[in-house]
Amino acid sequence: MHDSVENLGRTWTSIEALCASLSEEQWKRPTALPGWSVQDNLSHLVDYESRALGRPGPDHTPPDLGHTRNAIGRSNEVGVDYRRRWTGEQVLAEFREVTTARLAQLRSLTDDDMARPVDTPAGPGTVADMLTLRVMDTWTHEQDIRTALRRPGHLEGPVVDQSLAHFTGFLPYLVGKRAGAPDGARVVVEIAGHDPIAIEVVDRRARRTDTVPPDPDVTVRTDVATFAALVNGRVDASDAGLDEHIEIIGDQLLGRAIVDNLTVMV
Repeated sequence: MHDSVENLGRTWTSIEALCASLSEEQWKRPTALPGWSVQDNLSHLVDYESRALGRPGPDHTPPDLGHTRNAIGRSNEVGVDYRRRWTGEQVLAEFREVTTARLAQLRSLTDDDMARPVDTPAGPGTVADMLTLRVMDTWTHEQDIRTALRRPGHLEGPVVDQSLAHFTGFLPYLVGKRAGAPDGARVVVEIAGHDPIAIEVVDRRARRTDTVPPDPDVTVRTDVATFAALVNGRVDASDAGLDEHIEIIGDQLLGRAIVDNLTVMV
């Protein structure tokens, strides 16, 4: 069985347990995503997986909303806004039904199915690539819900490992291009509970290395939740209190430039 399929199942189970006893006030609580409540995050997940099953989307035109900034945002808003008239419990009931059907569908996929070319939000890829993105996106929305409810959790395990593997793949670009690390720079990023990631800049190109240097120019330390929130644009590096969750050892200017330029998903 493909890891992404099982990790989607794990995340859906975690979300269902998280939302099983919410009050209507909790369902309507705002999250870090502009204009979206806890319920809206779940509606978005339901709408995507329902359409992935081949079911038609709702015939609905949302009003002009200030938080939709592009075509993808407007498309996402259709299924979300359509369900705003529902109770949270109604959305959760649909979530249970849709994810049960979707998991059965995904578990029936063959290796050839996984290798089939498709367009993904990151560009041309395969079904397997798309499912990797689905794990990351679903877990990220789970964290949005948890943060709004002040119920931290699901910060370790195979789903987190797969999501972080995707996020940290951007680090050479973020360190070298965005943060402008100079030639010869040696950078280490430490995410609590995970192996440190070493990056060096050679001939103006940043790349990951297998060996962690004993004396890097800078080490950036943080926890899983903070790293994911920064990468996904859920927080800004300048937000009050965020420094409590980030430690920079060594070159403070370079370390701060890295932290300030971690956002890649919006």
